[in-house]
Amino acid sequence: MDRTRSAPTPAGAELRVDPVTGTPVIVAPGRAARPHTTGHPADATPPGACPFCPGNEHETPPEVLRTGAGAPGGPGWRVRVVPNLYPVVGGADARPGATGAHEVVVLSPEHDAPFGSLPDALAVEVITVLRDRVRVHLAAGRAHVQALINHGRAAGASIAHPHAQVIAVDVVPPLVLARGERTAALGADPIDLDLGAARTADCLVDAEGGAVAWCPPASGWPWGVRIAHRAAGPGFETATDPEVAEVAAVLRRTLARLANTLGPFAHNVIIHTDLPDVPSGSGRWFVEVVPRLGVHAGFELGTGILVNPVPPETAASTLRASEPTCESTSAP
Repeated sequence: MDRTRSAPTPAGAELRVDPVTGTPVIVAPGRAARPHTTGHPADATPPGACPFCPGNEHETPPEVLRTGAGAPGGPGWRVRVVPNLYPVVGGADARPGATGAHEVVVLSPEHDAPFGSLPDALAVEVITVLRDRVRVHLAAGRAHVQALINHGRAAGASIAHPHAQVIAVDVVPPLVLARGERTAALGADPIDLDLGAARTADCLVDAEGGAVAWCPPASGWPWGVRIAHRAAGPGFETATDPEVAEVAAVLRRTLARLANTLGPFAHNVIIHTDLPDVPSGSGRWFVEVVPRLGVHAGFELGTGILVNPVPPETAASTLRASEPTCESTSAP
């Protein structure tokens, strides 16, 4: 990929529409110059007090899966899956609509190793575990399973040790239903439309095999990135091992590029997947990276129009020029 090109920056505010969600977005570069006198509280969980660190396995519910060596409930693991002690759904007292299952997937034994710093092989292992847990819960009859990573307090994480979550619900989430309806109404895969617009706007960031990362031209989040595989089907659970490996590698490098550019940053990684009964050819699963550098304020909440102060063309150009690095020493 040519990383020497500089993307044009819009001279003024511009209204765009995200083809994936239908959300209107105002790209407003001038907003980036605003002074800020408020800050975000720092994450502060010392490793010794962390329930996800090796040696503290007794502080979590009994594990349901691990990769690596060691006896269940003890050290030696590479990736570890446990029930969430404070679940969003499920539990003995869950009422209709709130039944389901909620699991935590600890990314590695290292307390300070976010996904972007993992070795590629371990990054692939994490995404493979997420896919396999989604398969397990769908096979158990759950209506939808959401896999995600919340990293940093501003992104919703309450424990600093990097971890993912798998949340299986017995209701059809409205955004999942709306995405399917939008695909049917367009008569085309919205991801194809978004990726096509990104190519035209010079918003591509990275690629490996069939996986590609890009900054959506109508992203509602500054420095937002999407990743998809050209061979992907509508459901994440149907992803093949090669598809998982290529998407995981691009995702890891994307997060490393963002960290190189922004420094340590809070973010969400969301794996968007359709319902299990969606026929092949009706859209595809994809990954969305949402840096949590600000909040949707009163204008966004009152109008439904999002504001992005960082033109996606500028973000993509900057990220292409950033060399991703791998800092973690954990390895499968």
